[in-house]
Amino acid sequence: MKSLSILDSKQVALVEKEKPVPQHGEVLLKIKHVGFCGSDLNTFLGRNPMVKMPVIPGHEISAVVEKTTAGVPDTIREGMPCTVNPYTSCGKCPSCRNGRVNACQFNQTLGVQRDGAMSEYIVVPWQKVIADDAISSRDLALIEPLSVGFHAVSRAEVTDLDMVMVIGCGMIGIGAVIRSVLRGARVIVVDLDDEKLQLAKKLGAHYQINSTTEDIYSRLMEITRNMGPDVVIEAVGTPATYRMAVDEVAFTGRVVFIGYAKSEVAFETKYFVSKELDIRGSRNALPEDFRAVMEYVKRNELPDTFVTAIYPPEKGQEALEYWAENTGKVFRIFIEF
Repeated sequence: MKSLSILDSKQVALVEKEKPVPQHGEVLLKIKHVGFCGSDLNTFLGRNPMVKMPVIPGHEISAVVEKTTAGVPDTIREGMPCTVNPYTSCGKCPSCRNGRVNACQFNQTLGVQRDGAMSEYIVVPWQKVIADDAISSRDLALIEPLSVGFHAVSRAEVTDLDMVMVIGCGMIGIGAVIRSVLRGARVIVVDLDDEKLQLAKKLGAHYQINSTTEDIYSRLMEITRNMGPDVVIEAVGTPATYRMAVDEVAFTGRVVFIGYAKSEVAFETKYFVSKELDIRGSRNALPEDFRAVMEYVKRNELPDTFVTAIYPPEKGQEALEYWAENTGKVFRIFIEF
């Protein structure tokens, strides 16, 4: 079978692998679409310390159930369209014991710590299959990245009383926007790109700030009547946006970081104390976040602009080169098998 592999920094190739054979309790999936995410781009650029190359990327999945085995419940049947929960959990570490399996100390995400889904077929335990024939193949591959933003909103404990600022209107940030709006919050979005800001507006964001042309602090004071946002969700992962989140959040506010800053961040730590902030990380997503996204998708049509381009596996190198050259404009790039 065909598989797309990142061999080394900026080197992608189509390779031949043996078609996997499912064992007891496993499901064979025929892959339809797989999205490249930011971790895949960083792997391609040689900036992902969690990856050992060569690696088959991909954990944003749409597929069809090809074959089931003994031990798989009859709720999962051949021919069913599905997505996949791409994380693992050990069941023994502090995170797992506390019920937060999304942050398992020994998690191995598909395409990061282990080979991913950019192959014609993959095998997964039946518990990782999330089937729903009411969602299109394209949209099934968008469930996982949106769920990461949904999870961040849960970590922030957003309510209808909150003013929420989301920094970054990529796919993860857009997920945080949608979920915050669903919870009844007023939402401010900050980004460099006007097209992304307008998309966030269409999806319910109440205020938009272009950080290259507007003074963020002044606009926030105007919007929040000199109070600052109750919640800031950082979905970019740069030292500047990390500091912005702490600087701009209201006193006694909540800050949630999703993005990984690629270098050390220097904070004015007095704000941690003087504002008495709740500062939290947000990693991956829980099954209830997947369910929430899927219910949203079934009730709402996702914009076509969510998928910037679709490539065949033979053009994986071209796809990642395009994203690397247009990072500010790309939402998701799919490989279609």
